[in-house]
Amino acid sequence: MADYDVYGVGNALVDIEFVVPDDALSQLNVDKGLMTLIDEERHHALLGSLDEQQGERGSGGSAANTVIACAQLGGKTFYSCKVANDETGTFYMTDLGKCGVDSNLTMDNREDGITGKCIVLITPDAQRSMNTFLGITQTISAKELDLDALAKSKIAYIEGYLVPEVAARNAAIEARKAAQAHGVQTALTLSDINMVKFFKDGLHEIIGDGLDMVFSNEDEARLMFEADSIEGCVEGMKGVAKKFAITRGAKGATIFDGHNVIDVKATKVDPVDTNGAGDMYAGAFLYGMTHGHSFEQCGELASAAAGRLITQFGARLSLADMADIGKQFSI
Repeated sequence: MADYDVYGVGNALVDIEFVVPDDALSQLNVDKGLMTLIDEERHHALLGSLDEQQGERGSGGSAANTVIACAQLGGKTFYSCKVANDETGTFYMTDLGKCGVDSNLTMDNREDGITGKCIVLITPDAQRSMNTFLGITQTISAKELDLDALAKSKIAYIEGYLVPEVAARNAAIEARKAAQAHGVQTALTLSDINMVKFFKDGLHEIIGDGLDMVFSNEDEARLMFEADSIEGCVEGMKGVAKKFAITRGAKGATIFDGHNVIDVKATKVDPVDTNGAGDMYAGAFLYGMTHGHSFEQCGELASAAAGRLITQFGARLSLADMADIGKQFSI
């Protein structure tokens, strides 16, 4: 009997969200709709430029958002990550616990430094432009893995954002190998088109001889496999994963259960903020996979959760919203 449904490993970032007009992006020299890694000086400068606004804080990081979503639906989750011994790190650890997620973090095992932050700028068209200062999470390594918790999980979920740093990438590879050694299913999210653009070889190192499940959006899949169609994406994915889900925005998602390709329609909504939609999709999907739902039902649940998320600001839904979605799928 597994102790956890999903064991996640990824960056620990305190998300700070600001709603800004379009012209603010050019004034702040921010690339629209992308995740950009920034250094400490740029991080302080951006926050200084936004200090007249009140930003909303929440424990984040791509894989963290995913395991939180799964926990909100009733799943048992664990998260391996790294924060500093500062106020922001304490906030992160406390918030993660409030979300019902177990982790490797304690009051005593945190090093001095600066906890990572993701400054999210949301424009009126619902696009999110992320500026990530990794801080101490940049030094995440295999030391942060809890291999006992991993071995007692159903699925090990790895964040593609770990790929740029050698120690972090090695931690992802070790997590994959440990999961395979204990018969735990393996899953990866490609995370962001820049991860594919600049670190494709590293992603293939994490993938190794193949994974049980991969999550990607269509742009990431097209670049990853040099495909010019969704059919090409599907064929490319089949070479690295037994099962997968390729999200396609308003076109829904194309998923593969190991035998059949299934097209799942998107939930029709008026988007307000797309921040965290892919993370929410993966979290709901993984909940379905670990609780006896068919693959198509997993896709429908994930679509409903991600669709609800983008109608509001923030990368997380309320427990009431998640409970309402759960009722729709007899959870």
